[in-house]
Amino acid sequence: MEGPQDLGGKMGFGPISPEPETEEPLFHAAWEPRVLGVTLCCGALGYWSLDGMRHARESLPPATYLSASYYQIWAYALENMLIANGELSEEELRLGRMRAPGRAQSKKLPAAKVPTVLRTGGPTLRETGAEPGFAVGDRVRTRNMHPDGHTRLPSYARDKTGTITARHGCHVLPDSNAHGRGEQPEWLYTVNFDGRTLWGDDGDPNVTVSIDAWESYLDHAE
Repeated sequence: MEGPQDLGGKMGFGPISPEPETEEPLFHAAWEPRVLGVTLCCGALGYWSLDGMRHARESLPPATYLSASYYQIWAYALENMLIANGELSEEELRLGRMRAPGRAQSKKLPAAKVPTVLRTGGPTLRETGAEPGFAVGDRVRTRNMHPDGHTRLPSYARDKTGTITARHGCHVLPDSNAHGRGEQPEWLYTVNFDGRTLWGDDGDPNVTVSIDAWESYLDHAE
């Protein structure tokens, strides 16, 4: 889905000024670690996958998404997911207090398990008996796809020719997992593109862009 997060190559947003990694704090406000913690705990309710929550963030109205900070986006998406799954009402959100117990009261993330959850994350590597369709060094063309739902293929890299530089095993397909259609694991590759392939003759010929692409995003290049 070409949501507000798909900004690669878009013009008109001004220069990117990232904070130096050595100086950037983990959190910029005292409420941000609380949003992280609540989001982590609510994931244990079992209503959504990591991909589903990512899609919820990308589905925020563009005006909201583009004017919000990183953890504000997390908070807005979490509110929407809790309402959609019956754990929170619009009234409770407006009042800031619970009016009825949650539905999944038996599902909890014990405090003792938090460090393990944070350390292991959500591994997506899966065993497969399927042979990979591509090898390192193959020339491939990304598909010109515009799905209504979640995808990890950025719009700027669609219908472009690149070279596979790495193969990472078989991983959960976000496009299906985000919408409850199962993991449907596929082979995952790193594909390199040169700047002019992506941005035309005005692109920097010295730039190389790498993306991770699932097998169903790719065809063999002619």
